[in-house]
Amino acid sequence: MEFFDSHCHLDDERFDEDRETLIKEIKKADITKFVSAGYSIEGSKKGIELSKKYEYIYTTCGISPNDIPQNEEELWKDIESIKDLVKENIENKKIVAIGEIGLDYYWEKDLQRRELQKQAFQKQIEIANAFDLPIVIHTREAVMDTIKILKENTVNRKGVFHCCPLNRELVKEALKLDFYISFAGPVTFKNSKNANEIIEMVPEDKMLIETDSPYLAPEPVRGTRNDPRNVKFIAQKIADVKEISLEKTAKLTYDNAKKIFAIT
Repeated sequence: MEFFDSHCHLDDERFDEDRETLIKEIKKADITKFVSAGYSIEGSKKGIELSKKYEYIYTTCGISPNDIPQNEEELWKDIESIKDLVKENIENKKIVAIGEIGLDYYWEKDLQRRELQKQAFQKQIEIANAFDLPIVIHTREAVMDTIKILKENTVNRKGVFHCCPLNRELVKEALKLDFYISFAGPVTFKNSKNANEIIEMVPEDKMLIETDSPYLAPEPVRGTRNDPRNVKFIAQKIADVKEISLEKTAKLTYDNAKKIFAIT
């Protein structure tokens, strides 16, 4: 049985002391492929370095809504840097998506800054289309604007709602747009009221699993530093809700990740 953690952040400083050892332990624990996702220029560069070093690690490049610069001029400069980074490294086939990109209104209350988030989102969709890559979406408290942008800006290779918020309308619209839904630790939380309903909404051919580590460790290890080995707990939750075996869940989500990220 093999597992694919479709979204983690192994470049995070919380892994600085034991990163190399941990990566080997992850592979031994049957997590045989994983995506160390970018969220800034620096994070994207580190993800590329890891993907070059380990054949079973893949990466994404992008600027998340929480990491965009404070002004428009700097934003366009950073967007160009992401484009150049992808162009320089696309040939090795280890950059599998543009992301994580999107909107986050939980932290950003300023309307002008929210407009910058929208512009950054749209510009990075253009980069994805230019390189024939899917996108990985971060959205928080911005459901309507996220869906509006996706409806108004064609995404050729579609993509993934990573750590997808457990919002019925968002999941419904995302599936209509032919996007994948990636489940993370929150679906296992005891106070996650509608997790079962959302899991049931998502067809087997549109499910992914992820840890988003080092954040959001699932039950029963909630509150600890998360890492890709814990993706099994998310897979088990899905298996329980859908009343299928863990083996089947692992295979479905593994194959789905390979498909959306065009991994052979």
